[in-house]
Amino acid sequence: MLDHFAWSVVAVPLIVLLAARLLGDRLRPDTAARVFAWTALVAAGAAAVNLLAFAVTAVAEIPVVARTFDWSRAVVAAGTAPVPEVSWLALGWVVVAAGAVVHVVRRRRRALRGARREAALLPAGEDVVLVPDPGADAFALPGKPGRIVVTTGMRKLLDERQYSALLAHERAHLAGDHHVLVWLGELAAAVHPLLRPVARRVGFLVERAADESAVRELGDRRQVAVAIGTAALATTEPARPGARLMALGSSPGVVPDRVRALLRPGRAARWQAVVPVVLAATTVLWTGECLLDLVQLLELARLR
Repeated sequence: MLDHFAWSVVAVPLIVLLAARLLGDRLRPDTAARVFAWTALVAAGAAAVNLLAFAVTAVAEIPVVARTFDWSRAVVAAGTAPVPEVSWLALGWVVVAAGAVVHVVRRRRRALRGARREAALLPAGEDVVLVPDPGADAFALPGKPGRIVVTTGMRKLLDERQYSALLAHERAHLAGDHHVLVWLGELAAAVHPLLRPVARRVGFLVERAADESAVRELGDRRQVAVAIGTAALATTEPARPGARLMALGSSPGVVPDRVRALLRPGRAARWQAVVPVVLAATTVLWTGECLLDLVQLLELARLR
């Protein structure tokens, strides 16, 4: 079982992290965001199952549990004999990760409820709503239908083409369900610390994907870069519940990288997306073997 732990809990998340850093700029942003969001989630899920399997072996060594299920503690301990501490480390990790996942899920539910409440207060039949507010802000409210909220303070900052670029950017967030991809990254990061930079990368990539969508609609990279830069730098700290759904990746700190990518576009490849997909597939297969090994170990412990 230790080889499965080494691959699925240690190696794969690390390789996914490296792949996100090395390949994130070589893929189309929309493709990269989806690939790395789902790969991170699969890698985190596989790591969680492997950790849970080792946590079970730790619990199985507890005398009262071993007597209850008629397991031999010696046989169970022999399954992780080379590194016995791994099972207890896994048990602690599972407890902490479970708490982190619950926190992420509850936070998202609160944000969605807030977004629905705010959407209910907006005028019906309008996909873009201008709200009287001197602060500069603009964000997408997911839903059926999705809405775009722009403050009057933000509108005054932008000319017509820049405003069109802003709306195209926010529409791309809605069309691509980018808030879901960001949430998948957050779930993965809650399970495994190595995937936290990947989650931040996904947040950046969905912003890049929305930027490129605006470019395709307007046909002017410079105008989009100016609009996105102006809007992002002027945006006040999001206080509305809906804004928090797409807050990750839109902070002023990443604006220079987004503008640079808009003004100096590189050649986008697709085949390199196979790398993280293959990693996800291998870790799922190894996780299946890990569960099979666990079942066989517990059956052997009961026979003794």
